[in-house]
Amino acid sequence: MITKESIEAAHERIKPFIHKTPVLTSQSLNEMAGCEIFFKCENFQKVGAFKARGALNAVLSLTDEERAKGIATHSSGNHAQAIARAGKIMGIKAYIVMPRTAPIIKKQGVQGYGGEVFECEPTLAARESTLAEVIEKTGAVEIHPFNNYNVMEGQATAAKELLEETGQLDFLIAPVGGGGLLSGTALAAKFFSPSTQVIAGEPALADDAFRSLQRGSIQPASPPTSIADGLLTSLGDKTFPIIKENVKEVITVTDEEIIAAMRLIWERLKIIIEPSCAVPFAALLKDKSQFKNKKVGIILTGGNVDLNKIAKLFQ
Repeated sequence: MITKESIEAAHERIKPFIHKTPVLTSQSLNEMAGCEIFFKCENFQKVGAFKARGALNAVLSLTDEERAKGIATHSSGNHAQAIARAGKIMGIKAYIVMPRTAPIIKKQGVQGYGGEVFECEPTLAARESTLAEVIEKTGAVEIHPFNNYNVMEGQATAAKELLEETGQLDFLIAPVGGGGLLSGTALAAKFFSPSTQVIAGEPALADDAFRSLQRGSIQPASPPTSIADGLLTSLGDKTFPIIKENVKEVITVTDEEIIAAMRLIWERLKIIIEPSCAVPFAALLKDKSQFKNKKVGIILTGGNVDLNKIAKLFQ
């Protein structure tokens, strides 16, 4: 089980290999939203995303014997880069299954860290079957992108840092795909700021988390579709129970709302974020009344974008 102590231990374990990312604020965005917002900028993290935290904690938690066989995963991009980097740090092989539709910048990032890429069709079934083949061939240890307790512990350290820097927050908002970050965020709030309510933002056309909380059981999104390519996975059997117990609600947002929120952050904070990263801010803007005059933390998850594709969205 994940505990306060295990999150603290994970933080100490990964500190030598990650950035303590900045927390940014904007008076104009505060006025627009009607609340005080603290943006935890994981787009400035190693590999350009929070995924560096969980991947490192998982790999550093392996035994020497396990690491010697190499590591493997499936991912649309940011976890893929994080695992490839962890492999490079530890001097071991990293085998990465990626959908053929994954952004080129993320595939190049994996290869830049020395990871070996195996492309597959853009479905969960294809990812899992291809990964199974790779593991059977190589003997590598699987590091699941979200349904892994060590990964969740690592992701929790982003919220831990945010809470340590800002003090008690009324709300903490994170995006949700498979639920690794959201699970870690919810547990960090539970252990380090119990009065903070955790809320998730999710694409409206990939709303499995929203429906799962409504029905009390995992409801896969089929087929999920959104500009937020990092959030197109369904919850896992390890992440869902944590989310069900510790997350207040899921707010869904359209792609148009995501693009508008992303543009505001680019323009007002002067930083680059990817579409998945804008989802929690879009959720806040969609439900301003709930957050009025409150102190709100937002996890900005990553900044790995294909600038040629993103530029077209703003035209």
